[in-house]
Amino acid sequence: MKPKASSFLDLLNSFMTDYLPDAVGVSPHTVKSYKVAFRLLLRYLYQEKGIAADQVSFEGLDYQTLLDFLAWLEKSRGCSATTKNQRLSALASFSSYAQNRDFGAASTFRSSVARIPMKKAPHKNRAIFTREEVSILLRLPDDHYEIGLRDKVLLSLLYASGARAQEVCDLTVKDIQFSEHGATLNITGKGRKKRRIGISLSCAVLLRGYMEHRQIALLPERHIVSTQTHEQMTVSCVEEIFKKYVGIAQRTNPGSFTENSYPPHSMRHSTASHMLEAGVPLVVIKNFLGHSSLQSTQIYAELSQSTVDKHLKEWNERWFSGPSTVDRSIVRDHEPPAFLR
Repeated sequence: MKPKASSFLDLLNSFMTDYLPDAVGVSPHTVKSYKVAFRLLLRYLYQEKGIAADQVSFEGLDYQTLLDFLAWLEKSRGCSATTKNQRLSALASFSSYAQNRDFGAASTFRSSVARIPMKKAPHKNRAIFTREEVSILLRLPDDHYEIGLRDKVLLSLLYASGARAQEVCDLTVKDIQFSEHGATLNITGKGRKKRRIGISLSCAVLLRGYMEHRQIALLPERHIVSTQTHEQMTVSCVEEIFKKYVGIAQRTNPGSFTENSYPPHSMRHSTASHMLEAGVPLVVIKNFLGHSSLQSTQIYAELSQSTVDKHLKEWNERWFSGPSTVDRSIVRDHEPPAFLR
């Protein structure tokens, strides 16, 4: 008797609950992102095709259906090319998993996903603070107040560690070891990869004082940064705090902070760029940031060159912007024809 084909939902359930967190070991954030992708797929199939979740089959997820779904994400949901590519990556990962477990049922789905290319996303300039701008930001929180002290610690940690916002949110007391030279942080990054990094003495002193102030220094499971209502701060909360202080800095420092947007990740970019400018080898920066390959870190070499170009431009404008002594009549005589100008 021919075995019953595995259903779409059964395989999707095992993919989300067992395979991703246990076999692959991806972070809860990645699992959450994948779940969003498939919730949207099921919503699209129901709203646009009239197919309920328990009626979805691999055979029905053909090339055109998947193309229509991705187009719906852009047009109806306003998804950017980057977000659309993330949804496609989730589909591709599941299609590979499903085909390996039920080739007959999932082969159409797998081949359809494989035929869809990633959409080229527009290049975004990474906002980087100057060292002076970082200094301004770190001085803004008023540490005479509880919230201000927490915010100063948060901003200082982001810069001193170069950690991602989620990595700072995940830090607990047991992840920190102090020494006379500073402190060591045990950070859990993407894919649950762990790394140990050192932070400066000034940041370590600030951090230790904050932990003692909160009376959590002897409570290993307590999170370092919390909110007034939650033990662990979320990334969205970090984003709001960051936006608040960048806004204050922009209003009080005209001529500085000129980028349109500075997300929390700007601090990580700034740390890497400043390390590179200080002569820290790229491979050391790679390990410090927790990149899986040197190629990911190589972008900061280009960013640093942009910073060099900016300073060279300012220097040239300052020292070589005096009045020209060239005979303008000679220039006019040798101007190109109008149709070439």
